[in-house]
Amino acid sequence: MSTATPSPTPSPAAPPTPAAPPTPAAPPASVSRTAGPPSAPPPVPRSLDRPALSVIKGRLRRLLPPLWAFGAVLLPLMLLGGWNPLKDPDLGGTLGPARLLDYVVPLGAPPYPAHLGSGSGLLEAAWPQDAAGPLWYLRAYLWFVVASPLLLRAFRRAPWPTLLAPLALTAVLATGLPRIPGETGEAVTDFAVYGGCWILGIAHHEGFLARVPRYLAVSAAALLMALGLWWAAGHQGPDGWDLNDIPLAQAAWSFGAVVILLQYAPAWREFPARLCRWRKLITLANNRAVTVYLWHNLLITATVPLLDQAYDLPFLQSEGAASLLDRTYGLWMSVLVWPLIAAVVLAFGWIEDLAARRGPRLWPTGTEHRRPAEPALSPPHPAA
Repeated sequence: MSTATPSPTPSPAAPPTPAAPPTPAAPPASVSRTAGPPSAPPPVPRSLDRPALSVIKGRLRRLLPPLWAFGAVLLPLMLLGGWNPLKDPDLGGTLGPARLLDYVVPLGAPPYPAHLGSGSGLLEAAWPQDAAGPLWYLRAYLWFVVASPLLLRAFRRAPWPTLLAPLALTAVLATGLPRIPGETGEAVTDFAVYGGCWILGIAHHEGFLARVPRYLAVSAAALLMALGLWWAAGHQGPDGWDLNDIPLAQAAWSFGAVVILLQYAPAWREFPARLCRWRKLITLANNRAVTVYLWHNLLITATVPLLDQAYDLPFLQSEGAASLLDRTYGLWMSVLVWPLIAAVVLAFGWIEDLAARRGPRLWPTGTEHRRPAEPALSPPHPAA
């Protein structure tokens, strides 16, 4: 008696540490563009004063092992489900399977089949897209990390041109005149759309934004966001107002939002009293942000077949009870996904500790070895 349900909307990734500047801005939630980056490593601008090579190596070391664990589960599931990379036309022929190496080092977005199985199966046919679609961010994150030393050097020489260059590039791409096909085009578009937000983190680190009057920064940011919505109104994609399908609107909206957030970003040396109750949750989320980001979309998809079993419960056999479950299906998906996320954190989260060269912990809320004399949070350190 199961009824069809709409494709779930993924929840945002784990929130960053309150003291850290958001870099880059998180795109709106969707299947292919999931909100929020994995933020377990501290944001890149807080590492800009360290040697570039050591920072890049540290970032990759902390990012890749959780990806390998996720790929070790996802790839066999897709292969057992009938996906043959050798015959997948989207991979570009016999050399296409080499793109599977993106599950090892995501120089490109890791590939996946658009559909697998049938709509009448245990999972919807689009489940690989739900599971692997968000991995585009790992490609973007990797290239932002690699490019950060060059972006920092360019920003210090020419702040405004460097800060606004990604927006200008996005506007050029929006004209459709330069057409860059395939994975390369997607990578360039993502770099342009979110590059401005990444460079805003550098500007925050350098103290550049603090020199702009707040009223001017907030007013200009609000105007830019309004222009983004105006552009979106006339360039809606297949999902209407979904900004993921409208790169220029996404870039303008995200850039403006991050400017406003950074204008009011607190720099706490310790949690305010009103937030102490959330200390454990925030600490856990930051320690397991990569794990949550990688797995949450697949887990949202997994709630559908689990909830469908509820229609077989004896007290849900009446038409009224089944109708009530239909109407509250999305709510129950939101409830059920959290214990699934907790299970994945317990099963795979400790890999983030090994990647950070720490001892493995099952549930790192910060209480296991807290030092009372040290501040709970560290503020950003602007360059002299």
